[in-house]
Amino acid sequence: MDKITILPTRLNGSVVVPPSKSLSHRAIICACLADGESIIDNLILSEDILMTIEAMRQLGANIEIVENDNKTYKVNIKKEKNKVSKAVIDCKESGSTLRFIIPIAMMLSDESTFIGTRRLGERPLDVYYKIFQEQNIEYTTTKGVLPLIVKGKLKAGQYNISGSVSSQFVSGLLFALSLQEEDSIINIVDNTESIGYIDLTIDMMKKYGMKIENEGYKRFIVKGGLKYTPLDYRVESDYSQGAFFLVGKSIGNSIECMGLYENSLQGDKEILSIIERYDSVDKKSKESKEGSLEKEIVIDVSQIPDLVPIMTVLGALKPNVTTKIINGQRLRIKESDRLKAISTEMNKIGATVKELEDGLVIKGKETLKGGAIVSSWNDHRIAMALAIAATKCIYPIELEEYASVKKSYPGFWEDYVKLGGKICGLHMGE
Repeated sequence: MDKITILPTRLNGSVVVPPSKSLSHRAIICACLADGESIIDNLILSEDILMTIEAMRQLGANIEIVENDNKTYKVNIKKEKNKVSKAVIDCKESGSTLRFIIPIAMMLSDESTFIGTRRLGERPLDVYYKIFQEQNIEYTTTKGVLPLIVKGKLKAGQYNISGSVSSQFVSGLLFALSLQEEDSIINIVDNTESIGYIDLTIDMMKKYGMKIENEGYKRFIVKGGLKYTPLDYRVESDYSQGAFFLVGKSIGNSIECMGLYENSLQGDKEILSIIERYDSVDKKSKESKEGSLEKEIVIDVSQIPDLVPIMTVLGALKPNVTTKIINGQRLRIKESDRLKAISTEMNKIGATVKELEDGLVIKGKETLKGGAIVSSWNDHRIAMALAIAATKCIYPIELEEYASVKKSYPGFWEDYVKLGGKICGLHMGE
């Protein structure tokens, strides 16, 4: 098992935040659906993005990858086929690839087989299975688990689906139904979670010539008969990844994050407001005669689930503050059970984190003890969160499965070291 030792060290310097994984997925998909050539620039080839590239190649796109001078990449994209007979799509551990591409593949392939690794095969696809049954679409799976084989084409029309499991189902249907000649309507029958990600999908589709009407995130009208138009697009930096270093700064490191767009539509930009809440509480506490009076901050994470691992680190290192994270049920079906993973590992290094059914309660303190072996649970966000926590530990920590960061941010450890982080046993090529 790959393992590194992270020494407690204050990070200092600037870091260029990598491009948004969420926007990269969407831009690549839209460009592959367009008639003509597009260039998507400022990509990093994380495992998830590579899976989406390979998936769209399977569905008839020609994608040429070109390396830039600054360790980013651009891809030249041109659709070569409007339809393929069979496609085998390996999603590895990318939930975005799987849920985005299933309905798209149904429009571009007569038969598609989806495979994946680790926990991806267990992540729920019931929203799609219900649609298949309603439209008499032939599909094969083993008790809902990958591999999945689908034969048949989605029809234009009315779709009544749940939005409480993942916004990725909504995005996948938006991409696919826009390829129809007739209009379609997606009705959300319950609560819509992670609406910021739906905003990113709709905005990207509009850039490529599509038209979606959003009626309060309860009803989406997808205009048919339109064509995706080619576009050259540069991917902006990722607030989901920047959050690790933004929190690092908030807990006492001296880090400047470069490249984040102030007017970004990314939902995880909310990390800025969350940090401000803690800063406000800290300021009021210092100005108060009571001084160290304990405060409570409640954070609803239904729209920002990916921030929870690093928010746990933030809350754990804010003394005299109790943080309550609520509405985080979906975190149990991510790359790991993130509520259990982050509470278990943070407690090992001296944090006080209580796991709830749908959230966490975190008691803040000045520093953490460290001096423990911790695991990333093969989850990129758990690994990066623990790395930031290590900067406030008294003793070193040993982190198992550190290479899990390659799923989304393969250059994370290199950036960490450039900021002054001290790591023993690190192999950059892994």
